[in-house]
Amino acid sequence: MTTTDPTTMTGLELMRWVQTERPTDIPSIGRLLGMRFDEVDHGRIVISLDTRPDFANPLGTVHGGIAATLLDSVMGCAVHTTLPAGTGYTTLELKVNYIRAARTEGQTLTAEGTVIHAGRRTATAEGKVLDDQGKLIAHATTTCMIL
Repeated sequence: MTTTDPTTMTGLELMRWVQTERPTDIPSIGRLLGMRFDEVDHGRIVISLDTRPDFANPLGTVHGGIAATLLDSVMGCAVHTTLPAGTGYTTLELKVNYIRAARTEGQTLTAEGTVIHAGRRTATAEGKVLDDQGKLIAHATTTCMIL
């Protein structure tokens, strides 16, 4: 079991810890979907995953919830990188625009989230998901409440 106490780390320290340590003993949506933290900077996160048949919707393409989850993750984690130790956040609003379908068989999807505004009570961010050909799959904005 991991002995790291996330409440003692700044958001940036925590996200960098997740990136380097890749903890497998902590249940998370990232572990469930196979997310990789590719880049972690102050106010910016890049996460990727490889699609698989389990991600299919009834039409046989990647379910929109996968893109939405990627977007919620990168935007929220980008906001988290701006927060001091012991401070949390939660998503208040998520607006996703879907552009095109993604394949379910081993296609790498890469999501980037960037903070637009980080205030005392709320933060906003934007994000996009690209396929392995660099084509836009979806883009989004979010508002997060700082706790």
